[in-house]
Amino acid sequence: MGKFKNDMYEAHAHKFSNDEQYRAAYKKVKRIRDFYSHLQIYLVVNVLIIFFDLNRDFIGTSFNTKDLFEWSTYSTAFFWGIGLLAHGISVFGKDVFLGDNWEAKKIQEIMNKEKNKNKWT
Repeated sequence: MGKFKNDMYEAHAHKFSNDEQYRAAYKKVKRIRDFYSHLQIYLVVNVLIIFFDLNRDFIGTSFNTKDLFEWSTYSTAFFWGIGLLAHGISVFGKDVFLGDNWEAKKIQEIMNKEKNKNKWT
């Protein structure tokens, strides 16, 4: 473990029942932090790309309004956004769409249907 992780573990060791829980929680927090870093870089870089794309002619006094509605101005942000969305789903994935105990609820629902269906036969 690195110095930061050792210091954090020693400070909060009494709160964790075992080392595996700590490692799993640390790994999840690291993945969330990496996603937010990716999001920050995405925003900064794409704002700069769009800004410079609209201001290609630095000699002029205003930006290009005709480029405002062109696909090429926003294509990088669009395709990178798809990658960012995939990264977000990999980090927050099943909690966002299906919830923590969706499988258990669905299994129980199917079992209840089967029980009621066989009840009258």
